[in-house]
Amino acid sequence: MTDSSFAHLKNLPKARQLAGGTPMCAGCGGLQVLHQVLDILGENTVLINAAGCMTLLANYPYTPLRGSWLYTAMASAPAGAQGVRDALDILLERGLPKEQDLTVVVLSGDGAAGGIGLSAASAAIERGLDFIYLVYDNEGYGNTGQQQSASTPHGARTATCRDLRRWKKDLFAIWTAHLPTYAATLIGCEPLDLARKVEKAATMKGPRLLLALAPCPTGWDFDPAETTEIGRLAVRSGIWPLKEYADGRVTHTRAPHDRLPVEDYLSRQGRFRHLFEPQRDAVQLGEIQAAVDTYWNEIRDY
Repeated sequence: MTDSSFAHLKNLPKARQLAGGTPMCAGCGGLQVLHQVLDILGENTVLINAAGCMTLLANYPYTPLRGSWLYTAMASAPAGAQGVRDALDILLERGLPKEQDLTVVVLSGDGAAGGIGLSAASAAIERGLDFIYLVYDNEGYGNTGQQQSASTPHGARTATCRDLRRWKKDLFAIWTAHLPTYAATLIGCEPLDLARKVEKAATMKGPRLLLALAPCPTGWDFDPAETTEIGRLAVRSGIWPLKEYADGRVTHTRAPHDRLPVEDYLSRQGRFRHLFEPQRDAVQLGEIQAAVDTYWNEIRDY
C-alpha cells in the first residue's frame, strides 16, 4: 500500500481526541468509553494497546488518535507500558520538558485483562508502575467472534458455550487485592460519573484501574441504537455497580435504590434469549437475581 491508501484518514475530524470514522462495530460500548476518557486525558497520552477489538483503530501508518499508540501482544501490554514509562523517565532526567511527558495508558479488553494478560498486570501493580489500565469489558473475546472469556456472565450464550454455568470473574476485586493507587468501574452512559473518576485518576501516580462495561451489539446481540439504553439498564438493575477504590476503601458512587429486575436488562440481549424462549427459565433467572440482591444487601457504603 502507498500513503494514498490512507489519504482519507488525514481528513478525520480533530475536534475530539479520538476522531470519528474508525472501522469499529456500530454502537460499540468500548469506543463510547474511549472517546470520553481520551477527551479528558488529552493528547499527551500514549496508549499501549493489547491485541483486541480496539486494534482495529490503527490503520498503519495512521490512527485516529491525536496522542501516541503502541501495539502489543495480548499478554504483554503492562510490560510494554513499563518500557514506555521507563523511557519517558530517562528522557525527563535528560531534560525533556515536563509538558512533553505522556500519561501511559494500557488499553485492554476483558480477555487480556482478566485472562491472558492478568499475570503481567499483577506484576506491574506490584512494581508500582505509574500507569492507567483502561479495560473495555464486553464480556467475551469480541474481536474473534465473542468466545467465552473469564468475564462472560452466568447464563450467557457465546460462540463457544450454549449456556454458561459459572459466575463472572471479579477483576475489580482482584485489582483492589493488590492495593493499587486507585480503581474504578465506569460505563459510557454515565458520563458525569466517568468524567469525575478519570479526572481523579489523572491526578494520581501509580497503578490505576478504569474498568468499563462495554455493551457489544455484535457479541451480545442487540440493535446498535440501544447501546446507551442497555448500559443504563445494567446500572439500574444493579448488575454493573459503579464504585471506586481509594485509600484502602471501596465506595459506591451511584446506588440504584429502586433497582429494576435483572430481566429488564437480560431480555434485551440475544445472548440471554434462551432464558426466556421457548420457555422461561425461572431457576436461572432467579439465581442471577439472587446474586445481584445479595451483593447490594451486603453493601453498606451508600
